[in-house]
Amino acid sequence: MPESLDHRAESLAALGWTAYFADQVGEWPGEPMRIGMVHRSRMSAIGAEGSIRLALPPRTNTGAYAVGDWVLVDPLTWTILMRLERKTLLARRVEGSAVPQLAAANVDTLFIATSCNADFNVGRLERYLALANQAGTEPVILLTKADMADDIETYRLQAEALQRDLPVVILNPRETEAAASLAPWCGPGRTVALVGSSGVGKSTLVNTLVGEGAGEPQLTGGIREHDAKGRHTTTARSLHAIAGGGWVIDTPGMRTLHVSDAAEGIETLFAEITELAPLCRFRDCTHEHEPGCAVRAAVAEGSLDPERLSRWRKLRDENRVNTPVMTGPRGNKKR
Repeated sequence: MPESLDHRAESLAALGWTAYFADQVGEWPGEPMRIGMVHRSRMSAIGAEGSIRLALPPRTNTGAYAVGDWVLVDPLTWTILMRLERKTLLARRVEGSAVPQLAAANVDTLFIATSCNADFNVGRLERYLALANQAGTEPVILLTKADMADDIETYRLQAEALQRDLPVVILNPRETEAAASLAPWCGPGRTVALVGSSGVGKSTLVNTLVGEGAGEPQLTGGIREHDAKGRHTTTARSLHAIAGGGWVIDTPGMRTLHVSDAAEGIETLFAEITELAPLCRFRDCTHEHEPGCAVRAAVAEGSLDPERLSRWRKLRDENRVNTPVMTGPRGNKKR
């Protein structure tokens, strides 16, 4: 392979280019590039030769693209020719909007950051986990502000109990050791994303992962310790190179997360309930009042936490209400 082509292949592989995306290209012309930033009216992308600002085709809606997307670009005009099929997609529905908001694409691992204070909320963490499971990414809980907690072990145990085999990492986003703690999920060609409330240290952690001398740092903001509410310091999603290899996507803080289109993600989150359901007497058992319910029997004998069952019901109902139903010959959405 000529040296220039070899360099190009290595550069694309370092960006996360794999056979999954190469197999989609076929005879399509164009230069593979990865979306690095999405604003309301413009986008930029990163390719083998560096970063460029994309020229948008007529009637292009930037909301249809996510940071981390792979696209084919005309090398003469830098115009997007096509977007490749995503391997994973993190998306959520905003209240009052029927169109999902795209958070990040082609993410291998989702770091869910929460502070060991009033920000720690089991219900919200479960929503993030359902989002990650549905997207096909590996979730990892990051516990910050540990130095301010009286009993960090209590927080760790609560986090680990949220989902089977869930990794939980305790770290200080400001310390360089944080990057070493997260190294198992980073590396060349790997992409991670950060979600969590404002003020838990997401932007600080991005700066730590990126390292010094890697361009303009992410802005960081303080947090009101009496209620754990912080200021939104990240206003746009963006892709950043990690010093030790790989890429990280920062996202704006989300204090409200509505679950929708996440039935499979909820099943994974509550695996102990999902596995008991087939043992119920009735196939359509709601686990609320039916006789012969294996789930309620597990609660009665103490092998299933009743609070877990209550939160499962809440997420199941919320998902049902918020997920549009496709009906009719034209696939019209009805609720």
